Amino acid sequence: MSVIKGIDLNQSYGPLAGAGGPKGAPKSDFNAHLKNAMGEVNELQQKAEQAIQQLAGEGKGDLQETMIAIEKADVSFRLMMQIRNKVLEAYQEIMRMQV
Repeated sequence: MSVIKGIDLNQSYGPLAGAGGPKGAPKSDFNAHLKNAMGEVNELQQKAEQAIQQLAGEGKGDLQETMIAIEKADVSFRLMMQIRNKVLEAYQEIMRMQV
């Protein structure tokens, strides 16, 4: 899936990412990853919209390719919404913690 294709699954993420890791290892930036993923979701949404316009408006295009573009956009959007929900839940849990 293109939304998570740029994430290295072997790399450590989180507050302990730099602790004990190899020297010079790049520190992951969650904000940058999130913005990149949102950009990819937006790009897939735009491609799906273009495919729909070509198929319906101009009468050219392939129905199967249009449906694939729509499904890719839908799945990536659903994944992004689940990530947003998990981040929001984590934030709310942190806010509920007593000091």
